[in-house]
Amino acid sequence: GSGMSLSLVPAAVRPPVPEQMDAESPWGKVMRLALDAVSSPHTRRSYQAGLTSFFAWRRQEGLPEFERATVQRYRSHLEASSLSPSSINVYLSAIRKLAAEAAENGFLDREVAGGILRIKGVAQHGVRAGNWLTPEETSALLRAPDPNALKGLRDRAILALLVGCALRRTELARLRVEHLALRDARWVLVDLVGKGKRVRTVPVPAWTKMLVDDWTARAGITEGRVFRAVNKGGRMWGEQIADDVVWAISREYGAKIGKARLAPHDLRRTCAKLCRASGGALEQIQFLLGHSSVQTTERYLGTRQNLAQAVNDNMPIEVPGSRADELGRKTSDIPGTIRTGRAHS
Repeated sequence: GSGMSLSLVPAAVRPPVPEQMDAESPWGKVMRLALDAVSSPHTRRSYQAGLTSFFAWRRQEGLPEFERATVQRYRSHLEASSLSPSSINVYLSAIRKLAAEAAENGFLDREVAGGILRIKGVAQHGVRAGNWLTPEETSALLRAPDPNALKGLRDRAILALLVGCALRRTELARLRVEHLALRDARWVLVDLVGKGKRVRTVPVPAWTKMLVDDWTARAGITEGRVFRAVNKGGRMWGEQIADDVVWAISREYGAKIGKARLAPHDLRRTCAKLCRASGGALEQIQFLLGHSSVQTTERYLGTRQNLAQAVNDNMPIEVPGSRADELGRKTSDIPGTIRTGRAHS
């Protein structure tokens, strides 16, 4: 038939799924419920794309029932496409969300929904390298905006927060003056709500705070959103900026340093990479980025074990009877040994 059969639910209460997804149809409403349950606008757009793709595929397949076997076939279809594992997993998450909402609203048997919810995502093999800037490129990027123009000051402050504090573009667009506070004799962004509604405190480097102050002082901003729109005439207007403005700024100045496709997330990754290269501890970078697990941070950085400069080579302890005592020099001078002075008897 033209409707999606909902297993184990009486036909009288099964909402039909029309060939064209009508927003006012029962399934259109379930789809809207599933999308409204997602807080991130970016995830919502991805879920909508995933569900639209699923319904289009389903029409091509002769409108099979909405059940575990159908979703598994769809997953195989996605794996055969050019989509990345991460994109496939987002699409599958959207279908799980749809199944959960359908069951919650009496449109789908809970056992059938449970089968769909237990479908696993696609494994991601290897480490995704991503894009990031070198220290020289990062310095050039921060010099690119015109500091004599109001827009230039704003854009430089935005780039400074992306690079210096690893903010997501949504976090940056929503940043308020009240987020900036002194803690332990340093500036931080307090109670920043990030992905998954996780709350974190982000340390602000002195140079980043200076560039933000240059903007807020010139713009006369003392409360509310830190960043506002600036028109072509160089005048500030409105009370905020959209997420897409942050994206456009990254592209604009990226092009000036030969990185035409530079995205805000590349600058977040740049911050993490530069922190790690300068000796930052992995768990501290995890806190900075707001990742829920250190494994996420490891994947993000593409961390590899460094055997040439092993972390356990230079522990500040003394070892009795070590080769260093015999040679009369520090063990850190001997490759593969610990840093110490002579052991005392």
